[in-house]
Amino acid sequence: MPREKVEQFDRELAPILKRYPPDRMASAMIPALRLGQALFGHISPAVQELAAARLGTSPSRAEEVATFYVMLETHPTGKHLVEVCTNVSCSLMGGDQLWTYLKRKLALQGAGTTADGRYTLREVECLGSCGTAPAMLVDEEMHEQLTPQKVDAILGGLK
Repeated sequence: MPREKVEQFDRELAPILKRYPPDRMASAMIPALRLGQALFGHISPAVQELAAARLGTSPSRAEEVATFYVMLETHPTGKHLVEVCTNVSCSLMGGDQLWTYLKRKLALQGAGTTADGRYTLREVECLGSCGTAPAMLVDEEMHEQLTPQKVDAILGGLK
């Protein structure tokens, strides 16, 4: 891993760790992994080892956390992460059609990353937006009451 990014990780982790008692540093695993993801693009085994070392715990504990939470990416993703809800409420309001539309638009057979690395598309169980379905999350920003036209505008506005 690039030394300058490791140093940046350490600098940005320091104020986070101040919020935790010295004997509870391992409790900062999620913030540490999110920081690692932001800096390195995803949480590779090397990032897991770095976080574990800084928190005084085992790499296997970091791996357990990294693979449990869906907001933590253990593999590279596209520049933009597009997550479409296809749970019952969203499906009833067009979520399945939206999923099909996005797969076709992005030339994907299912969940995955586009050939140019610009988008990663995945289906999610619930975004908690049942009253404003269908919904999708794009780079952690919620979009609701979607239509194909709204999706085109959202994706077209991404840099």
